[in-house]
Amino acid sequence: MVKLPLNEYLCIMFKSTLSFIEALDKSGQLIRVKAPVSTRLEIAELTDRQCKLPGGGKALLFENCGSRFPVATNLMGSSRRMATALGVESLDELTDRIDSLFDKAMSPKNTLSDKLSTLSLLGEMPHLMPRRMHGRGECQWAVYAGDDVDLSLLPVPVWAPYDGGPFITLPLVHTLDADNGAHNTGMYRMQIAGHNTAFMHWHIHKTGARHYEQYARRGETMPVTVTIGGDIACTYAATAPLPDGMDEYMLAGFLRRKPVGLVKSLTNDIWIPADSDFVIEGYVDPAEDKAVEGPFGDHTGFYSLEDRYPVLHVTCITHRSDAVYPATLVGVPPMEDRYIAEATERIFLPPIRHALQPEITDMYMPPEGVAHNIALFDIAGRYEGNAFKTACSMWGAGQMMFNKFMILTRGAKGALHHPATTAPLLAGVEPERDILVSRGPLDVLDHSSSHFGFGAKMAVDAAHAPRVDNREPFDIARLDGMARMDDTLLREGWPAVTGRLSRQDDFRTTVERLAEATSWGGVRAVLLFDEGVPAYDRSLMLWIASANTDPGRDMIISGGVCFFDCRAKAGGINGFGRRWPNIVAMDDATIADIDRRWHELMPGEPFTESPSSRYREMLLPFGAGSEEQDEKRQG
Repeated sequence: MVKLPLNEYLCIMFKSTLSFIEALDKSGQLIRVKAPVSTRLEIAELTDRQCKLPGGGKALLFENCGSRFPVATNLMGSSRRMATALGVESLDELTDRIDSLFDKAMSPKNTLSDKLSTLSLLGEMPHLMPRRMHGRGECQWAVYAGDDVDLSLLPVPVWAPYDGGPFITLPLVHTLDADNGAHNTGMYRMQIAGHNTAFMHWHIHKTGARHYEQYARRGETMPVTVTIGGDIACTYAATAPLPDGMDEYMLAGFLRRKPVGLVKSLTNDIWIPADSDFVIEGYVDPAEDKAVEGPFGDHTGFYSLEDRYPVLHVTCITHRSDAVYPATLVGVPPMEDRYIAEATERIFLPPIRHALQPEITDMYMPPEGVAHNIALFDIAGRYEGNAFKTACSMWGAGQMMFNKFMILTRGAKGALHHPATTAPLLAGVEPERDILVSRGPLDVLDHSSSHFGFGAKMAVDAAHAPRVDNREPFDIARLDGMARMDDTLLREGWPAVTGRLSRQDDFRTTVERLAEATSWGGVRAVLLFDEGVPAYDRSLMLWIASANTDPGRDMIISGGVCFFDCRAKAGGINGFGRRWPNIVAMDDATIADIDRRWHELMPGEPFTESPSSRYREMLLPFGAGSEEQDEKRQG
């Protein structure tokens, strides 16, 4: 195989999933799986083993999965592939490009030449707007309508053992504002319910849900068109946190430096990318009862449990002549979505810095925070309270309202991604002074909040220089086995230690005993986990701690130390009253089958152990979720 240097195919516009796959193949970034593979769990297990490799592993193309269409996964699962999809060699190039645009647009215009350059800049934008085309697009090469509609045509995988069915995980869901006709593209997972029905999983905060409510008030059916595949810049744009009303395909046109060509759906008035691989057209009737959707092994690494969502009735399916079915696996981080989030960081940092918070110099959303649990911002703090002011502003900015733990540093620009840099900055935190606990909207997938979609959030002002701690040094031996403390994190340079609590231990009583037992010296945080969470795995502990903790209910500050209860709250721990989800892990039979067939499935690739083996001891003794009575949600 001849491998092309990356820059030799950057100029290509990937007008189909297949064209992107071919470019990845030429660059050695693709594994073709030719042996038979089941869409039920086997594609998921092989993809998971690849996603968890350093750097995100390679993309996978499953050529023999019981369908005429191959299945592609992990296409955006590395920094290199994500950059390639967006036409750059490095995602930082996008930051520089957008920064330059803001600098030109916002700088003082003292001369006629300066003013004309701004007009030229503005004049470029209309050329990047999506363009409507006459006739049919490549996505409408084959048409199935009426009695011929059958969603089983698509090789949609079942991703996790307790999933409610097959789920489309990269759908671009197109809807229209019923009042003004404005177009929106969102990415909302879809569970296949029958040969011509699927469930639309749009959360209450999303634009698709707002459009649905509009049609419900009007007493009208809601047209919906879903596309899958095509230019990956369009797929990325559907995930981007754009303001409501801004066309996602304008962003895609900007990223690809070429307008997106649109064609009209065949059975409704929605315009869609002409180069999509698959198109699913239909309608939702708001007068119809919602249906039970789920469970689903979600991007949080936990199952999102059953809930009621609208039903999509499919009227037409079309596809390209060379269609490939692209899909993404989500679950315990790190997964493919970490690289999608990385692109979002680099693209949206300049607008945040120029238009919202000029004191922000850098941002980072670690993969352990699954996009909404943890965010780090480096700021040019100039005055007391600057960090908290920034935190409150960001909590009011679009999807950042879902953030639960925000850490604000100073002087760490360009180094937030490196734990060795952030660890000493946290050593300067004095909890009574530097922690702000607030309340507000949370992502509906946050399972730790006492109320659905609403709970506590915490900001940490770590913009202080590390201080010398005059207290007696921390001595783990003085705890005499209480909570089975471990100082691995402390020895690695983090101002934190971990411990274990049984399901029967009372958190507040334990904290009182621990706080009185010893001086904590430079320790700023004590994280108390269930049995089974490995103390040696810092990444796994950070994921569990941020996912399982409500800072308003599960944190106590005592003696200059923050104590966190990071246990699963199933069974009413700390007064928790909702259902609790289980961790997403593969079943033993699928793991054993993939192990046995490894060399047949992945010839030439070194054997990779199932990532699920890391979570076995953390699983709770129920299926997707506990059986406690859940609060009433969307009705």
